[in-house]
Amino acid sequence: MKQVSAATPSVKQLSRVNRSRHMLSRLRRDKWMYVLLLPGLLYFIVFKYVPMWGALLAFKNYQPFVGFWKSEWVGFEHFRLFFDNPEFTMLLRNTLILSLYNLVFFFPAPIILALLLNEVRLAFYKRVIQTMIYVPHFISMVIVASLTYVFLTTEGGIVNELLLKYTGDKIDFLSSTEWFRPLIILQTIWKECGFGTILFLAALAGVDVEQYEAATVDGAGRWRKLWHITLPAIRSTIVILLILRMGHVLDNGFEQIYLMLNPLNREVAEVFDTYVYMMGITQGAFSYSTAVGLFKAVVGVILVLGTNHLAKRFGQTGIY
Repeated sequence: MKQVSAATPSVKQLSRVNRSRHMLSRLRRDKWMYVLLLPGLLYFIVFKYVPMWGALLAFKNYQPFVGFWKSEWVGFEHFRLFFDNPEFTMLLRNTLILSLYNLVFFFPAPIILALLLNEVRLAFYKRVIQTMIYVPHFISMVIVASLTYVFLTTEGGIVNELLLKYTGDKIDFLSSTEWFRPLIILQTIWKECGFGTILFLAALAGVDVEQYEAATVDGAGRWRKLWHITLPAIRSTIVILLILRMGHVLDNGFEQIYLMLNPLNREVAEVFDTYVYMMGITQGAFSYSTAVGLFKAVVGVILVLGTNHLAKRFGQTGIY
């Protein structure tokens, strides 16, 4: 038999060389596309991946004057203290209830609004309505909280003045434990609902008009078209956004809750975000607050992966 020379490249080596040449040719061809990619890549590296190193604070008893490396390693001690804390149950309950309210009331709101806008046939009115509902997204949450105070305060608030005129009584909305959660959800819907319709309207814009025409010929009404054409067109978008939303179950947004929080409604208003701020910034418990934040992040990752797995099991498109 003819012996293969040691200098003769193998099939694997040739394949590797061809892949390298193909990659280099793609880099030369699309070099400006990769240049455009650099700012976004640098942003994620500097502000998302490098700060992950700080998660080690959760396993140390960090002392600013000692430094990061020389601080004592305590393992899971801060996690144990957090789970044994009597306030843990209250924080978990408040956070989960607010997240449940968001999923039930806020998450479907942009979908319903997008479906309603999709039925508007006059382009001028549709653009006007879209502009009006997009504007609140660009208003600062500080302004939203201030407007809420102006309308609902018992000291001259418009709503309470009307209640006093017609019912002879006032309601302390801002300090009431019963009204705190409805106010948070109403603020969120008013501020973010319009902007949230963008993705759904973009998905609806890709629906073939001939499908609606064929359904009309077959005698289908608006509800039939909605159920069999419109909703299936945005189903994948709904599933993906739901998966991503599950990653924020323990994240209710610090700014909004902090602005509406006061000593009278703290029992239902204190959540993990405000607790991390209170412990980390106002009390200087950096390691302890990092442990709380890391707990939130781990739970969020687990929920995203679990929801994505369930979506794929039911034949839907996941995020990967």
